[in-house]
Order: sequence, then C-alpha cells, then structure tokens
Amino acid sequence: MELINDQKILESIVIKAWEDPVFKNNLIASPIQTLESFLGKPVHLPEGKTITVTDQSNTSVIFINIPANPNVIFEDVELSEEQLDIISGGGGEGQTPPIIVK
Repeated sequence: MELINDQKILESIVIKAWEDPVFKNNLIASPIQTLESFLGKPVHLPEGKTITVTDQSNTSVIFINIPANPNVIFEDVELSEEQLDIISGGGGEGQTPPIIVK
C-alpha cells in the first residue's frame, strides 16, 4: 500500500475512535479484530510483530512515546561491498541499495 493511502487509513481509524467510544474501546481491547472489521479485510502483520493501541486522548496528561532504539533495530544489518560502494558514492549511480538483515 502507498504511504499516502496508509496515512489516510490511519487518520480514518483515529477519527472513528474519537467519534465512537465503543469502537475506541474495541480497538484498545482487540486491535486486530477491530481493524479487520473496520477495514473489511484481514490484517497481516509481519512475523513477530503485534499492534498495541493506547488511548492518549486525555488532554490533562502529557504522553511520551519511546520509539525503538535505532541502534538496536539496525544492529543485525550487514551490507555487501557493492552496497557500501553505492552508499559511499563509489558506484551504482541512481541505485538504492537493499538492506540485508541477518
């Protein structure tokens, strides 16, 4: 799916949760089933991934989201010599190097 479509889908989910407290509660309690019902199709997550929905709509609370550490995300990434050359500007003009994860 294109990023623009994904953003529109996410926006529609948030708007529905703002407008429909039952939907919001279902989304928090059972995100996959609620999303599948809302989207009208199965939701397929990458292996080992889950969805957590947190209600951050309380305006009297300041929420801090701690994202994944990029050093941990990319610690198992290994690039070939060709990919390193492309990244360093040594070749493969116009090519985007693939990332290989062990």
